[in-house]
Amino acid sequence: MSTYVVVGLQYGDEGKGKITDVLSAKSDYVVRFQGGDNAGHTVYVGEEKFVLHLLPSGVLQCKGKCIIANGVVVNPKAFIKEIETIESKGLKTDHVFISRRAHVIMPYHILMDTYREEENGGTQIGTTKKGIGPCYEDKIARIGIRMIDLLNPEVLREKIEKNLKVKNSIFEKYFEKPTLDVEEIYNEFLALGERLKDRIVDTELEINEAIRDNKNILFEGAQALMLDIDFGTYPYVTSSSPSTGGVCTGAGVPPTALQNLIGVAKAYTTRVGNGPFPTELDNELGENIRQIGGEFGATTGRPRRTGWLDLVSLKHACMINGINNLVITKLDVLSNIGKLKIATHYKTEDGKVIDYFTSSTTKLYNYEPIYEELEGWEEDITKARSYDELPANAKKYIEFIENYLGINVYLVSVGPERSQNIIRKELF
Repeated sequence: MSTYVVVGLQYGDEGKGKITDVLSAKSDYVVRFQGGDNAGHTVYVGEEKFVLHLLPSGVLQCKGKCIIANGVVVNPKAFIKEIETIESKGLKTDHVFISRRAHVIMPYHILMDTYREEENGGTQIGTTKKGIGPCYEDKIARIGIRMIDLLNPEVLREKIEKNLKVKNSIFEKYFEKPTLDVEEIYNEFLALGERLKDRIVDTELEINEAIRDNKNILFEGAQALMLDIDFGTYPYVTSSSPSTGGVCTGAGVPPTALQNLIGVAKAYTTRVGNGPFPTELDNELGENIRQIGGEFGATTGRPRRTGWLDLVSLKHACMINGINNLVITKLDVLSNIGKLKIATHYKTEDGKVIDYFTSSTTKLYNYEPIYEELEGWEEDITKARSYDELPANAKKYIEFIENYLGINVYLVSVGPERSQNIIRKELF
């Protein structure tokens, strides 16, 4: 049995899609286990750029099956659109399947998300307005609509009617917005179910059978640990658990089945949306990093906030995830910057120096990062394909991270292409 889990360790956008794409070439299964189409995984294949939101990033290379598991919330229209985009480029998608248990993002979820974000001038959580949070809310409240319900007309109608009775009241009386029509939504989603019926299966059964058959299975997360609903910078988080632990509930597999836990982090830090960001560079240097690194949201196009690498939060993420293999991406972006800083501690409001992450988001706004300063490098490292080809100071930067975290960096990414990786050990 060989199982691999790829998760983000910062605030998302670490390059998980590229790593999943690379590893998927040798995988029998690629399984997306949480999140929805609020994710944006960018994969470059030669001159071709693919931005995947809902489909597993392994869809381009995996010769086996790609599964959207039960922990994902699915917008059927977004799924079909991505399928059509992939197929228009001459690629097959007949190996992509969706769990019967996955919950469906309905039109009222998207509206609820949008209206909430528009309150108070849009100074809310900073969601993508894709309906992710409201869909997970209905799941937990046990009133959600699942993919299997799209195949059962009577159940689908009953659930839509019950949901709209409440949602329409909120739209009309609280938000002062138009209501939605039961018949229109019912007909639309019944048709979507008919279109997708051959892809809707009991995925947990097949995944566990594959584990027993010693297949190579790659589990892919969206977002990242610092956006985890429990362990991130709450409330500026996503609505699911993008952790290695989320694989168990999000795909229906036991924790004893998880072996290679791969954490992905950028060589610096970025964040999209609101929330605390101790090492943020809200200055010219931060803007330079944004432009050089192309730090704009794959889903929304929003400029990402940029900052120095934060090892305090990274240590927290590695601890929660139990990471045993580390990936550092976008090391090339730090070339020609000069001296580089890495946060190793925080100074609290009362002057205490700590090296652990706080559960108090309010306090985190006022924490001052304490930095170690390292010498940078001027060389272009985008053509490096072995660790020895990296400049001495680039290697010192990687080794500083390893020593602080006590985890080996198994792969260093030095560019967006599949080939721009320095692999220090083979996992497959």
